[in-house]
Amino acid sequence: MSLPVTPTLRGERVVLRPLHRADVPRLVELGSEPEVARWWSGLTEEELLGKVAGRDEVTAFAVELEGEVIGMIQYYEEDDPEFRSAGMDLFLGTPWHGQALGPDTVRTLARHLVHDRGHHRLTIDPALANERAIRAYERVGFRRVGVMREYWRDPEGVQQDGLLLDLLARELG
Repeated sequence: MSLPVTPTLRGERVVLRPLHRADVPRLVELGSEPEVARWWSGLTEEELLGKVAGRDEVTAFAVELEGEVIGMIQYYEEDDPEFRSAGMDLFLGTPWHGQALGPDTVRTLARHLVHDRGHHRLTIDPALANERAIRAYERVGFRRVGVMREYWRDPEGVQQDGLLLDLLARELG
């Protein structure tokens, strides 16, 4: 499956643009912040360079606010016509938490995935304990589907539960 050409997307306040090699040090720095690393372990230079080079199954964007990289969002697609859908993951650096930038980022990518990529259903799967992220996704219109028990391994190696949320195209505001 070939990855699509990554456009630049504009939200209310954020800009999502293709990830560049020059973004990697900044994203590694943001990813090392305790409140980010708690949920996104392993944001290494090698992993991020793989995303830049297209060696990953995701399409990644740098999230910018007023020209400054403040995080990353990525999506992956299920192309089987019977199950066609897309999922996304993101993080923003700690200084930008609580400013409604998460919902703006998610809504911007969701509109692209629905209107430009033709998806009728989107998913996101935060850690069940990541209440801040869950509230942000619900502000966009995502609904809780269910708990995925022992879904992911945290940085300490402990299996943690995840929460599956989804959004149908007709529910996107």
